[in-house]
Amino acid sequence: MKRLKSIYTKGAYDDNMTKYIDLSHILEDNMPSFKLKNEDGTYTQFTAKINPFLTHEQTRPKYNGKCSFEISEITFQTSVGTYLDSPYHRYPEGRDISEIEIEEVILPGVLVDVRGGKAFEPIDLEALPKTLNLAKKAVLFNFGWDKYWGSEEYHTYPFISKELIRFLIEADVRLVGVDTINIDNSKDLSRPAHSLFLKNEVFIVENLTNLHKLYGKCFRFFATPLKAKKAASMPIRAFAEIL
Repeated sequence: MKRLKSIYTKGAYDDNMTKYIDLSHILEDNMPSFKLKNEDGTYTQFTAKINPFLTHEQTRPKYNGKCSFEISEITFQTSVGTYLDSPYHRYPEGRDISEIEIEEVILPGVLVDVRGGKAFEPIDLEALPKTLNLAKKAVLFNFGWDKYWGSEEYHTYPFISKELIRFLIEADVRLVGVDTINIDNSKDLSRPAHSLFLKNEVFIVENLTNLHKLYGKCFRFFATPLKAKKAASMPIRAFAEIL
């Protein structure tokens, strides 16, 4: 029998050569997420449900007791956890998640420090360093709001202003990410960030975490979702590759 040649190159996976930083929250059963206010004042709660579809005990007899498998079942709204919005999320005629090319969501990244913002306070253009080159990049705003994940405070957050939204579009940014539950002010029902970014094919990632670990680093940002047809948004395993 021929032995397969290994394509492993010594040192190729050495931690000293390549480092990755996980920027995603865990997708888990009964996880915290949006609360969408209804017309009658009640709320619709978004979350995920993760259960065994078939357990080890149930599958063992199917293999004459020689082995067993757990098959999991997950149900969730696509806007939970750390997730990517496609243009279809805002516009019926826009591209859905399955139509996004891989290279559109693997991008050189820029981190913007906006820590210190307060609930319902807009972040204006002055937050951007003047020397930044933003063209064709993923711009990630670190509000430091992930520290409130799972608490009521997480639902009251700062956001980026309309002036800053327009500037990012004109600068040819390809993706904007935030470590808050919503890139828009929840009190502004016109949702300018979603409306303007997605109209201009600028993708949105919400509920990022660990952005503080990127300070002082050059990185590539990964935001690849499942290739799901007719999905408006999709949870992702967001991470940064340190260059």
